[in-house]
Amino acid sequence: MLSTRTDEATTKTASVSSKERKVKLEIKDMTKKYDNGDGVEHINLKIYENEIVTFLGPSGCGKSTILRTIGGFMDVTSGDILIDGKSIVNLPPESRPTAMVFQSYNLWPHMTIYENLAFGLKLRKIPKKTIDEDIKGMLAMVSMSGCEKKYPGQLSGGQQQRIAIARSLLLKPSLLLLDEPFSALDAKIRQQMREELKRIQSELGITVIFVTHDQEEAMAISHRIVVMNKGKFDQVGTPDEIYDHPATLHVASFIGEMNFMKRGDHTVAVRPEDLIVTKEPADITGVVSTVMLMGHYVLMTAKVGENTVKCYVDRELGDHLREGEDVNLKIGKHTQFPLNA
Repeated sequence: MLSTRTDEATTKTASVSSKERKVKLEIKDMTKKYDNGDGVEHINLKIYENEIVTFLGPSGCGKSTILRTIGGFMDVTSGDILIDGKSIVNLPPESRPTAMVFQSYNLWPHMTIYENLAFGLKLRKIPKKTIDEDIKGMLAMVSMSGCEKKYPGQLSGGQQQRIAIARSLLLKPSLLLLDEPFSALDAKIRQQMREELKRIQSELGITVIFVTHDQEEAMAISHRIVVMNKGKFDQVGTPDEIYDHPATLHVASFIGEMNFMKRGDHTVAVRPEDLIVTKEPADITGVVSTVMLMGHYVLMTAKVGENTVKCYVDRELGDHLREGEDVNLKIGKHTQFPLNA
């Protein structure tokens, strides 16, 4: 009989570690409603010091709304937001200990890189010597040394985003807010920027809140992920918890590849890597539909009743699979949900 996977041990471990860590941000029963009725309702969340927490979900789920209420670019309808134990909901953006990086970089094209970086520091009346030293150090931090005299238009998209991040970090915020900052970049540059962000966050020990609709991005950079759907939280957990123990059908279908099969009064969710091809009598039998070489592994699809399932196999086994032949499949790790979930 198939059994639902539980996460009791992980939950206990997480709760112990959470008690030992300082709460950087706390959202208390926060609601933000728009005139058309959309928005987010009764949001409660604690984010700890030195974490990267990612809000992940489809467009319109409310993730950017939450980020903008934290940054002060939107007022809350009700509830509270605290940073280091102090409410910030009545503070304007410039008075909050936050800095925000947008997808569009927001660099002034008529200013040099130095002038872009120095602008906010000058407003704070920081001495020029300190500004020069801070900018030099920050440019080294984001691997952009020597570009002070260049203009934004002379830089690539990835380089401009590095400068935008550097400008925010120069303000020494308690929270760095990133709203889909890499979505306009090509795949290779996005990967590089993820690695850069992880390195910078680790070196500075800063708390980061990241918004994306890209599940791969969320899995790669996050300490914890908040999966959202229709203005509410579906699940909050580490990447491993989210991937291995999805709490809802939405999370199971949104994160990674997943096969869904009806078994009795449940829907069984099993990852392609956990659906095992075997020569022995097995849980299910299907007919091979396609066999595709994907590099270091083979992707096989098979027809199982009304369902088409995906299975990852090694290349040696894949060489023996033939389209149209029967195949026995054993269900490994899985999660099951009631049919009406």
